Amino acid sequence: MPETWSAVGSALVTFIFFWDMFRRYCPPGLHRYLEKCTARLSRFLNPNIQVSIHEYTGNHLRPHEAYSIVNAYLSSNSIDAKRLKAEMAKENENKLMLSMDEYEETADVFNGVQVTWTAGKVSTPPRTGGFSYYLEPDRRFYKLKFHKCYKKMMTEEYLEHVIRKGREIQARNRQRKLYTNGHSKSYWSHIVFEHPAKFATLAMEPEKKEEIIDDLLTFTKSKDYYARIGKAWKRGYLLYGPPGTGKSTMIAAMANLLDYDVYDLELTSVKDNTELRKLLTETTTKSIIVIEDIDCSLDLTGQRTKKEEKPAEEKPEKVEKKSSRKEKEESGSKVTLSGLLNFIDGLWSACAGERLIVFTTNYVDKLDPALTRRGRMDKHIELSYCKYEGFKVLAKNYLELDGHPLFQSIEQLIQEVEITPADVAENLMPKSAKEGPEQCLQNLICILKETKNRKCREDKDAETNDDAETIKDAAAVLDTHAM
Repeated sequence: MPETWSAVGSALVTFIFFWDMFRRYCPPGLHRYLEKCTARLSRFLNPNIQVSIHEYTGNHLRPHEAYSIVNAYLSSNSIDAKRLKAEMAKENENKLMLSMDEYEETADVFNGVQVTWTAGKVSTPPRTGGFSYYLEPDRRFYKLKFHKCYKKMMTEEYLEHVIRKGREIQARNRQRKLYTNGHSKSYWSHIVFEHPAKFATLAMEPEKKEEIIDDLLTFTKSKDYYARIGKAWKRGYLLYGPPGTGKSTMIAAMANLLDYDVYDLELTSVKDNTELRKLLTETTTKSIIVIEDIDCSLDLTGQRTKKEEKPAEEKPEKVEKKSSRKEKEESGSKVTLSGLLNFIDGLWSACAGERLIVFTTNYVDKLDPALTRRGRMDKHIELSYCKYEGFKVLAKNYLELDGHPLFQSIEQLIQEVEITPADVAENLMPKSAKEGPEQCLQNLICILKETKNRKCREDKDAETNDDAETIKDAAAVLDTHAM
């Protein structure tokens, strides 16, 4: 046995010696030719095909989207891997994602064909230039290996299956985000979107809720339909109504229902149409782009109104207005109505699919008809004062009551007054630990009665004023006849 090992060692040393001599003194042309021959022989003898998916693309270390998708797919399919690594999920900071460690491999089966996935890593040498020292990150990759006779199935069907499943896993693991461009930023910043609103907790009539939910779910399943009719896959919603009727809560419920991100666009922070277009192109699919209180965000209809001639005595005031307008233009936004319309349904609006564009306003009559027409704001949703059905939802949310003897009094009063869901919710919320559900309902009844009495006094005062005006007009007519 020792003689055998000695012979093997001697042969190995001899091979290394001659191989080193060959590499040193072999002509470069012959060396390249032998490498090509070796590669051809290896391809001929090896029946497997390999597909590499790297973490970065190009020389600028841009993340490769396919790598993250494959990583998500393998995180749920690395069952037989012995060494796993745990990382924080990029889209969910509260969840760990398990994946194969470097140089580990796992098997997967697709349509009865077994394939092998291997995780690898390439370490790059540090860059030195003058006094600087830059260490590049390791470049990780996944390598897929399968028999060459299944090449068509693997490249056309299996990889498509991996991408689809990987994206589904990413969608399940990710957290919704709320983006904003506020504080004069020309880019989006975000926080985790954790608003708890749901359609079940909205103070609305059940029929109206079902109509909105059906419309939203139909939109999410209509990709092929929009492509067939030649329209961008987007839909506009106009939410209007008095303050406190739940317009912002409705947007949160839409995002939670569809699992969409929310982009809260602050128009007054956008310098001009070019920056607006840039922000739009940076939004992603499966998102809701919101412009709240659009009637007071910018003067978007100023260019449509004709300037009227002012009397001579009003010239100083005119100069003052002109000066304040100039200051506003220099310091404020230069977004125009044309730029906003192009943002909604122009050529640039089709830069990403599956998006909702939502405008909210308290005064829909103030908006330019070009903004609210069908095709831009496809669905108009009026959020009005609280009715009895909405009250019952709020009573269930705040007091966990499905019924109570005081409900009958509230039903009668709430039909006679105008009160917003926000005011109802405020009065149903206990102000101390001593207040029970019955006391909260009594508080609401008191507010409803006060509102009703105030409305009666206002109506009576209005009638009195009308009568006084009528008497005054009649007296004027009599005086005219007497003259």
